[in-house]
Amino acid sequence: PAILPGCHYRGGEDCVALYVRHHPESRFFSKKSLILGGSHSPSPLHAQARQGDLSAVLLQQISPWVNLMRTPKKSIILMDDWERKLQAIVRHTRRQDVVSLSGVPSWMLTLIQKLLRAADKRSLLEVWPNLEIFFHGGVSFTPYREQYAALIPSDRMRYMETYNASEGFFALQDNLADPALLLMLDYGIFYEFIPRQELGAVEPRAIPLSEVEVGRDYAMVITTAGGLWRYQIGDTVRFTSRSPYRLIITGRTKHYINAFGEELVVDNADRAIAHACRRTAAKIKEYTAAPLYLLNDAQGRHQWLIEFERPPHAISDFAREMDEELCRLNSDYEAKRRKTHTLLAPEVIAARPGLFHQWLQERGKLGGQHKIPRLNNDRRILDQLLQKNS
Repeated sequence: PAILPGCHYRGGEDCVALYVRHHPESRFFSKKSLILGGSHSPSPLHAQARQGDLSAVLLQQISPWVNLMRTPKKSIILMDDWERKLQAIVRHTRRQDVVSLSGVPSWMLTLIQKLLRAADKRSLLEVWPNLEIFFHGGVSFTPYREQYAALIPSDRMRYMETYNASEGFFALQDNLADPALLLMLDYGIFYEFIPRQELGAVEPRAIPLSEVEVGRDYAMVITTAGGLWRYQIGDTVRFTSRSPYRLIITGRTKHYINAFGEELVVDNADRAIAHACRRTAAKIKEYTAAPLYLLNDAQGRHQWLIEFERPPHAISDFAREMDEELCRLNSDYEAKRRKTHTLLAPEVIAARPGLFHQWLQERGKLGGQHKIPRLNNDRRILDQLLQKNS
């Protein structure tokens, strides 16, 4: 229990405190806040216990003072059925005065689109004119940024990233002009870091925070007041500053592609996707990618399955722009593409509408904190999706 007030709730309080400090004109405390979380259910281990998403646990135990500002009511926000939950949230909140949003960008975007269709509006500000801040986390905001800007066309709309995982609240964006996150050192968490190149070694070397270097990727290891002991959370991070310690999340230790020595990580993919969207006027909903091995001269390519909200005029243009940006961002990728020609040009396949959500739903993972794996070094997930893409 100590991890909730001393870490998770404290992180949320610090987010709000920092935001209001930098924006004293905010109306945060006089309006409603919509927190889009997951759900929980009775645990088979104990009749009085419940299990489920961290966000649901936090909402269940949240302070009564926060509940005065939060919307919708708990019976709605903790519903198990994701589609029924979204419909109920739309009905309950469309006529309320919402000033802040909190949640995963991809799922919040789904809610916003349902809300706009129900209200027959094009801009979210036509529904919630006082909306001013979105506290987001869980997946990278980069591929979704322009879609939010189109749906919330306001210079005063702000976006604040948080790094709040099930294992602990680690970092937050204390400067909205800087995408890096401030590592919080007083939340009952001891940090260690494994250099990414040592992942998979028999005895990888874990270094303390004082020895990290700017610009290098590390897998994060934590020991917490909640009972975790030297636990690898599965994320890779890169420090942009040591005084104070600021970092960006670059990917997952299991979600990458290195089939041909290209060392492609999620941060590269998100930024290249966003670049291709800007260049081709496309908008995406979800994507995943995996390697395709060919028999000719040990060559291969990456296959990208992308569900577009608005498709580009030509998929080939989108693929070319993405490929060129990946070459610019990642020297290992560029070397395999341009110098050794081991890696052929990527193939982009358009997914039918709703494919990714259907795949998650079939696995009982629709909504909440569940996410589509962006990159995989094997084809298991991609092949499952391609079989359904008809």
